[in-house]
Amino acid sequence: MRPERPMVWCCFFVRAQRKRKQSTQDEDAVSLCSLDISEPSNKRVKPLSRVTSLANLIPPVKATPLKRFSQTLQRSISFRSESRPDILAPRPWSRNAAPSSTKRRDSKLWSETFDVCVNQMLPSKEIKRQEAIFELSQGEEDLIEDLKLAKKAYHDPMLKLSIMTEQELNQIFGTLDSLIPLHEELLSQLRDARKPDGSTEHVGPILVGWLPCLSSYDSYCSNQVAAKALLDHKKQDHRVQDFLQRCLESPFSRKLDLWNFLDIPRSRLVKYPLLLREILRHTPNDNPDQQHLEEAINIIQGIVAEINTKTGESECRYYKERLLYLEEGQKDSLIDNSRVLCCHGELKNNRGVKLHVFLFQEVLVITRAVTHNEQLCYQLYRQPIPVKDLLLEDLQDGEVRLGGSLRGAFSNNERIKNFFRVSFKNGSQSQTHSLQANDTFNKQQWLNCIRQAKETVVCAAGQAGVLDSEGPVLNPATGSREPQGETKLEQMDQSDSESDCSMDTSEVSLDCERMEQTDSSCGNSRYIESNV
Repeated sequence: MRPERPMVWCCFFVRAQRKRKQSTQDEDAVSLCSLDISEPSNKRVKPLSRVTSLANLIPPVKATPLKRFSQTLQRSISFRSESRPDILAPRPWSRNAAPSSTKRRDSKLWSETFDVCVNQMLPSKEIKRQEAIFELSQGEEDLIEDLKLAKKAYHDPMLKLSIMTEQELNQIFGTLDSLIPLHEELLSQLRDARKPDGSTEHVGPILVGWLPCLSSYDSYCSNQVAAKALLDHKKQDHRVQDFLQRCLESPFSRKLDLWNFLDIPRSRLVKYPLLLREILRHTPNDNPDQQHLEEAINIIQGIVAEINTKTGESECRYYKERLLYLEEGQKDSLIDNSRVLCCHGELKNNRGVKLHVFLFQEVLVITRAVTHNEQLCYQLYRQPIPVKDLLLEDLQDGEVRLGGSLRGAFSNNERIKNFFRVSFKNGSQSQTHSLQANDTFNKQQWLNCIRQAKETVVCAAGQAGVLDSEGPVLNPATGSREPQGETKLEQMDQSDSESDCSMDTSEVSLDCERMEQTDSSCGNSRYIESNV
């Protein structure tokens, strides 16, 4: 019996040891959950007073399930930002922060909002008409909410924290405040016209009476070019950049930056013709609302066209004021007399030098972006080239050899694509520039714009020649031009603007072509973004 006892004790010891280990693990698990892991009292902690103060300044935003804004257009007024993309290093305070849930606007239909039984009694065409009217009303509600958010979450905190001066904020936000009451008035009238069952019988008279007040948009849209440039410049300030990034990461922003909110009024303005046409499409011919809707469409198209013209002139004037001339001989009356900026953007020459090229009505200006008095300006790189004397050549890929450095000799095929050449020769003066776009699409855009600008100048010269056949019509020395070419240029921009339309979603892509006819680059001008 004695020889067996050590074995029993050995088994008992193993079982006891296993049980002790298991209980130790359980105790460890419990102790880890209840352990106080707070920082030592003597450890230096960076204060978060700035974060706290910022959170207190931003008011809570009502989280109503509104229909998402009609996909803000990324091409704001015909131009893109010339500044470099903002790159922010991760902040220590946000490394361990729990990810915040982004607020989204759910799609909300008229048939889902009101009594379903009533909807089933209506014909399909009438239901679609009510859906279109409801979309108009819901869009007004979304717009008002976004405009108020831009004021409370961006303008007011930046003013109170002295992140920007009051003058700078007034330049960036423009007349945004004055737009809110206009849309509140329309929303109120649409709600009053809605019956208890949710249906709306007539909206035409309301729109005919309200739409003329949108003429006040001209000052806001005309200011957007300068506002965008100032905002891009202020983003170089660390405090501004930090504030905007924190707002972007907050749920209330819906991942939209400040400029998306500031561009919402313009996007809404150019969408009105589409919304009204949709209502008209589902309105029966014998409905009295049809005549009023047709009148409303004519009113809004006239307003949009007028604002387009004023905005285009404002953009052209803005960039002309920021041209820097190295010598008096570079000044040209063709630039001074220009009222339309056909297109502009960044290109590279065959040496890899970044150039910013402007195509005005009758002159091509090649510049380099420089900073002057803390403002982004454009220093003339060569003598301006009159469009009537400009020679354009489409270069095949690989036809241009990069030079200026050893890197050019070993560059791959990607660096020698998308080139075109512009040249000019007039007596002893001659220029040749091989310019590279960042992709095939932008290259084709430049070719189209230059060709159509030349065609417009030739047409203007032919019309003026009929009136006065004795002397030269296009005089480079005086820069005198007949005004007949302006209408042709506007038609050119409208016909070519469809290829420059881009949206962040495909929901309204079918309406892109129709909308661009009323929003032809917001002033008959486009910015061809060709940054590499």
